[in-house]
Amino acid sequence: MLSPRGAQLVGGAIGRLFVWLPNREQRASRININLCFPELNEDEKRHLLRHSLIESAKALAEMPGFWQGNIDRWLPLVRDQQGRAIVDELLARGKGVIVAGPHLGSWEAVGLALAGLAPVTTLYRPPRYEALADMIFNGRSRTGARLVATDASGIKALYKTLKTGGMVAILPDQQPKSARGAVFAPFFGVPALTMELVSRLSKKTRAPVVFCFAERLPKGQGFRLHWVPAPDGIDDPDPELAAAALNKGVETCVRICPEQYQWSYKRFRSHPDGKTNRYAAESKKCLSN
Repeated sequence: MLSPRGAQLVGGAIGRLFVWLPNREQRASRININLCFPELNEDEKRHLLRHSLIESAKALAEMPGFWQGNIDRWLPLVRDQQGRAIVDELLARGKGVIVAGPHLGSWEAVGLALAGLAPVTTLYRPPRYEALADMIFNGRSRTGARLVATDASGIKALYKTLKTGGMVAILPDQQPKSARGAVFAPFFGVPALTMELVSRLSKKTRAPVVFCFAERLPKGQGFRLHWVPAPDGIDDPDPELAAAALNKGVETCVRICPEQYQWSYKRFRSHPDGKTNRYAAESKKCLSN
């Protein structure tokens, strides 16, 4: 099992291969960066692309340590000076709390830190590769977190947790599999199919929402948790306005350390016209060159 510093070294080496060798992650990242940062010049975009691929590889290399490594070795590396006070104050309101943690930095570090603050319930979707399912599920739940399915029973469990004053954690920037329970809202100014789940949970239970992510520190020094207040309107009755506020919260987090966002995720796969696939079009263009 790699040490935290070892995971960063190995991940950094793998990331540099992703930079130099043509691959799907590189293509998707380039498309997303071009869409989200039109104000950057070409050198700035290449710099962001390079560092984002390296940071994403580091996140991948760290995951086995979070799932199977010694918790007492990893937990002290998660630096959090505000979390206890913030979570305690929000839970004291008696409405529960919704923690929105985007794919930024190390979301595994966020899960580890949250479990140490209060009992937490979170959605879990099995990975594409079945061989990893047990390792991921057991690794995330061994801290005491309750993992529930991404179906009606899981949603019901989230509501129940909030109704009893508990904490739930959700990845807010994951594109829903279908347009049901989702609306298009701007993300970095680009229409993105956005979940309604966070706003629905907040509206129905009156639970406050707070954003949280773990910034990866250099040279294996660990992770720094950032807590970001949710924008106004995240529980707006208008689904599109609520979704826009959710995306604004994610964007605020990403702008703190954009190189650590998972730009390889195809966030804009769905298009309002129902037909355009930005990623497929770009792949065909690359193959024809």
